[in-house]
This record gives sequence, structure tokens and C-alpha cells, in this order.
Amino acid sequence: MLAATSYPDTVNQWREAHAKKISAETGWLSYAGLFWLKEGENRVGSDSNCDIVLPKGTPAYAGSFLFHDGQTQFRDPVGMVREAKSDEAGAPDTMEISGVKIHVVKRGVRYGVRLRDPNSEYRRNFHGLKWYPIDEHYKVTAKFVKYPEPRKVKVTNILGDVDEEPAIGYAVFELLGHKMELEPVVEDDQLFYTFKDLTSGKTTYPAVRFLYSDMPKNGEVVLDFNLAHSPACAFTAYATCPLPPRKNHLPVAIQAGELYSK
Repeated sequence: MLAATSYPDTVNQWREAHAKKISAETGWLSYAGLFWLKEGENRVGSDSNCDIVLPKGTPAYAGSFLFHDGQTQFRDPVGMVREAKSDEAGAPDTMEISGVKIHVVKRGVRYGVRLRDPNSEYRRNFHGLKWYPIDEHYKVTAKFVKYPEPRKVKVTNILGDVDEEPAIGYAVFELLGHKMELEPVVEDDQLFYTFKDLTSGKTTYPAVRFLYSDMPKNGEVVLDFNLAHSPACAFTAYATCPLPPRKNHLPVAIQAGELYSK
């Protein structure tokens, strides 16, 4: 009979999978550019005069994004035009040019083009993640208080853009002698929490840390801070990470999860 996987083994497996995910060819470490679209034509290519500048080794001119009133098309070098949906309502349309992938993103009221390069400096210079020691005391079962009706909450990102995300309630829990609350948003059938605590800017990423949980079951959610991790902004200058609302600033030092060092 196979032995059950221990809690530390489960956490370590998650941490290893997380590191592989962010360092994959299309992971956070591949983010290598973010260019805001202007009305009209936005030229793409490695020529420095282009609006969206690709890495060296790609064509000097590789096409254009045609942007008008929130709608985007991509015109290739021979004049063929196709739709270029943004990530506003799901998976965006992706164009690949010499191994570099680009797609349209919407942040607040702005639209931009994100560039992913498997040879980005961030990915080349990645040497793994650092973590606090695993401590099961930081795995807590929280009461989940549902709102009478789902609502939209304003989420500000690190660039100051504001989006609205769906929220269905908040988690109430006790930890380190304090009763606290965290309000998540719904993301891909999970609950997504952004938070700060008294380790922020000292041993953990200053602006925000991320945490996910399963959807509520029997009025409860499990918050495992051993899985708390840094956002994409900790690794690349081209991410647009959400910031935690004031209510998600915790009055304790959560000495669990991912450590941060520049």
C-alpha cells in the first residue's frame, strides 16, 4: 500500500510546479514588452521606429495593429488583415513572429500589446524561488461570508488602471491572535486573494502577494499561506499586477510563502 503524501511534500510539489509554470516559455518570465496602443496604425517590428519594438533577430517590419474605438485588427506585411481580440473577455488572439508571441491586453480603459519572448533576460537570469520554511500553522480554515448577491469590486493595478472584477463574499479567520478578513475575487472557478502584511517590503514583495483557494464548501475555505507567492511584477517590468484593497492589508507578519530579494 502506498504511503500518503505528507503535507510538506504536497507544499513542495506545488512550489516546484509554480516555479516551472512562471519560468515556462510563455510564463511570467517571458514578459519582455508592453506597448500601449494609439488610435490608428501601430507598426510592429525590430526597427526602433516601430511603435511595438520586437527583439533583435525578428523582421524589421512584421505587420501592424490597427486600433480604433476599442477594436483591434492585425495586418501582416503582405496586407492580410485578421481580428486581434484582447484578453478582455477570455483568451486573446496571439500572433507569433520568429518565436516571439504578441497579443492585445486591456487594462482599465487602455489597450496594449504584450510581448512574450522565450529568450527574455528575465527568463535567462532566473535562478529559482526562495521560500519561508513550511509551517502548517499558516494553513487555516476560514469562514466564508457570502454577499446576498455577487458584486463587482474595483481593482487597481500597479500602473493605476482600474478594472472591475466579480466578488461573492469574504473570508473570516483567526491567525497569530488576530481575527482578520480577506476579500477575494473570482478567477477561473477559484478564489483569488491579493494581500499585504507586516512582512511586505521586508522579506516579501512590497506591493502585494497572491493566494488562491478553492471555492467555498459548506461555508468554509482553506487559506494556505505556505502557498502565498509574489506577483509577476516581482520578476518583470512588463506586468500589470493588481494591488490589494485596503481591507486586505493584514496587521500581522505572515512569515509563510515566497520570499523576495531583488
